[in-house]
Amino acid sequence: MSGGPVGVALVGAGVISGQYLSNLTAFPDVRVLGVADLDEGRAAEVAGRYGVPVSGGIDTVLALPEVEIVVNLTVPAAHAAVALACLRAGKHVYGEKPLALDAEEAAKVLAVAADLGLRVGNAPDTFLGAGIQSALRALRSGLIGEPVAVTAATQGLGPESWHPSPEFFYQRGGGPLFDLGPYYLTTLAALLGPAARVSALTRRARDVRVVGSGPKAGTMIPVEVPTHVDALIDFAGGGGAAATFSFDSPVPKRLIEIVGTEGALSLPDPNTFEGPLLARGLHDADWRELPVEGTVAGRGIGVLDLARSIRAGTPHRASGELALHVLEIMTAVTESGERGEFRRVRSAPPVPEPLPADWDPHAATLA
Repeated sequence: MSGGPVGVALVGAGVISGQYLSNLTAFPDVRVLGVADLDEGRAAEVAGRYGVPVSGGIDTVLALPEVEIVVNLTVPAAHAAVALACLRAGKHVYGEKPLALDAEEAAKVLAVAADLGLRVGNAPDTFLGAGIQSALRALRSGLIGEPVAVTAATQGLGPESWHPSPEFFYQRGGGPLFDLGPYYLTTLAALLGPAARVSALTRRARDVRVVGSGPKAGTMIPVEVPTHVDALIDFAGGGGAAATFSFDSPVPKRLIEIVGTEGALSLPDPNTFEGPLLARGLHDADWRELPVEGTVAGRGIGVLDLARSIRAGTPHRASGELALHVLEIMTAVTESGERGEFRRVRSAPPVPEPLPADWDPHAATLA
């Protein structure tokens, strides 16, 4: 397609699809043309709710010639297989995190895309929101000098209390590291550049979890992955991070603090798009709030940035290469926890270009 809005279809009509569809159907530079799901009845219900004209199985939406990007919202175990099917049908792909269950699968997806001249994008796109982008601008301005160390944490009791079908959170490709880690690790890679090596302690508090709500309430879930992870991350460009990812804590916490040679930044929750963003100088008695500029439109802005970049022939920001790097970090953290040794991270993607503060997802920019 040479111009005009970019045709989009979704595969996977589960819980997260509503956030994507409410935004994508409001962005004039994309047109949502189809929704697919293994449960075709659910696909039809979701498509009808958002005024999407076509629904059915994956083959139905892949057959639509106007569809240029497929948004892959399937469960983690299906991410790579669905992405490959979409690429082989001639479609660009934007997937939910993680890109695949392991780095080898993810690298295959990127290799097939490169061979076919297609693009891969991947969640999270929260780092493109106003809060993290404002933090990036503050760092680049030299506000806190050279970054020295990061403290990051995301902890709580896990999603089984509220999610109607939480089994996949405790299977391979799940756990707090693979579920919530991408928000934190993508943010750190976007701000500080690629990681070079990691070490970790991992543990599992319980071997079984119990579904707490919905039709599966009371169902026992076997836990196959670590549910508490403490990681050290050494960045190639200097600086390091101590990060905790936990489904075992009764004390909720969402934290990223960056200490630099001239001060510190306290970032907003990287699973959101807004502020607050706080700064503190070396001799300040307390934090002060910084202005936050940029989009707060929500999930789907990474898809829109991919669509606009396809038309412009420029790199998109929530890229498959960045997602592969984050997956390699998470895999290396897991291996370190198992082996008790530092593990190297081999990929080193370019740092995404910042979004302009006036980047407007609701503007029609594609003729």
